[in-house]
Amino acid sequence: MAHKPTERVLDILKFLSVTPKGLTLTELSEASAVPKSTLYPIMQTMLIRKFVSLEKSSLKYKIGIAAFSVGLSYSKNKYILDFIKKIMVNIVSQINETCQMGILDENNVVYILREDPVKESGFRLVSHIGTRIPAYCTALGKALLSEYEIEKIKELYPDGLKAVTKKTVTDFVVLEDQLKTIRKTHIAKEFEEVTEFLCCFAVPLISSGKTFAAISISIPSFRANEEKINLATTLLLQAKEQIEATSLNIDADSVNNFRLND
Repeated sequence: MAHKPTERVLDILKFLSVTPKGLTLTELSEASAVPKSTLYPIMQTMLIRKFVSLEKSSLKYKIGIAAFSVGLSYSKNKYILDFIKKIMVNIVSQINETCQMGILDENNVVYILREDPVKESGFRLVSHIGTRIPAYCTALGKALLSEYEIEKIKELYPDGLKAVTKKTVTDFVVLEDQLKTIRKTHIAKEFEEVTEFLCCFAVPLISSGKTFAAISISIPSFRANEEKINLATTLLLQAKEQIEATSLNIDADSVNNFRLND
């Protein structure tokens, strides 16, 4: 015999998974035949645990990042992630450096794909799949934040920009200038802001006018000569063009499954 409370939670996730635009509490109540008074504490718990997110402007619930993480092993088999993974493998084969993909969750970048060179680079990255790092101090994060105006960035970091290393950008004015440059060049750069002796370059991935993810190449500073940096930026811009050409076939609702917060 099925456990009723568990069934309700699973039904909620199922309803939200097939309704990318989201559902209000009333709509969920009608769809699940569960009274709002019973449903509300369930939604609050799921919200706290990030299995759902709440869009404040419309009061609609959507699938949250925790549900995404649980389903990540399945999601990797989806065409778009598989396609991106192949491009990342190709990038690594040409530059022999680590390539990563990340998405934005509130004010953190969450790493969801990573490809390493076959030959050990001799440098250990702090990031791996599932790692969360403040977005403002990573190239991936800067690429993801580049679509926002500085007022939104300040809302994301009400306590200011904290230094991770001595080179971390802690001034909103400097960060704003960086984001403006990214919007013009499509290239985000970060030099030893998270890890000493490591720099990173990234591009935002955009579909239907929204940034849904970003990919990056990490290079130890001692290997980051002009030739290697030029190769990294060229490969990233080529990858961006390839991925976005495919991603444009995904409608806006599908993009919301990648874009985990507004």
